[in-house]
Order: sequence, then structure tokens, then C-alpha cells
Amino acid sequence: MSGEASPNATLIDNLYEAFNRRDGDAMAACYAPDAHFADPVFSHLHDEEIGAMWRMLCGRAEDLRIEHSNVEADAETGSAHWEAFYTFRNGRKVHNVIEAQFEFSGGLISDHRDWFDLYRWTRQALGPLGFFLGWTPVVHRRIRFTARHDLERFMAGDPPPE
Repeated sequence: MSGEASPNATLIDNLYEAFNRRDGDAMAACYAPDAHFADPVFSHLHDEEIGAMWRMLCGRAEDLRIEHSNVEADAETGSAHWEAFYTFRNGRKVHNVIEAQFEFSGGLISDHRDWFDLYRWTRQALGPLGFFLGWTPVVHRRIRFTARHDLERFMAGDPPPE
């Protein structure tokens, strides 16, 4: 976590602390109304989709633990390193290592981009299938499709399967 934190570094800390508490509403409150989010799974989310994604992920998580570090931020941009430890819905343990970059507007996050090794994630989350096929564009497309479908169901009030 950051020491003498700028307001935007504190905002980043608040985001990850809320994630560790599984508080999707507090996470959503960190984003500007017209914000953008992207990562290797959720390619492009906008506006209310971002808060819905965090609420969905927090709602699914039973043993989620988030650790964040190397928070840096100024008035316009910021970055952080974070790691997620959890059990995927098939019972496999996942340790995801993520680098994040942020842009800010009006004291809120206006753009958030996460980078992580999707092949590494597939090997952990999908086991042998991930090891042998997790690097392929077909598997990556399927992961993105499933995540998007789950988010749309969640936003429609029909929770995706645990």
C-alpha cells in the first residue's frame, strides 16, 4: 500500500481494499460514470458494466484474497500491482498476478486497464485443458464469451452459475 498517498493513490488503495472485502458497491463507487475498463477477459467495459462486473465477481467469491502493492498516482494517471488468490468455480486454485494502469477524472477512475498472462490463468483455472489449449485464440475467445455472457445475465438480474 502507499505511504504519503496522493488522493488518487488513496482511491486505488480503496478500490483494492474494497475488493478484498468483496464489496462490489464500494468498488463501483471508485469509477466515473463514463469510465472504461479492459483486461484480457473483459475486453471493453463501459459505464455501469464496470460496477456490475465487480459486484458479480465479489458475489461469486468465497475465498478471495487480494493483495496490492506498488501504488503510484499523480493527478492524471496511476498504477498498481495486485494479486488475486481464489478458488475457481470448478474447485481449482488460482493465483493471478496483475499489473494495473489508471487514468483519473474528477477524483474518480476514468480508465482502468489490467494486464495478466491469460495462458498462465487458464493453466491454473482449467487444469489440463488450460495447459494444452489455454494458449489458443479459440480458448481465449471462449473465456471472453463466457465472461461476457455471465455479466449480461448478472446485469439482467439472472445470476450466472456459481
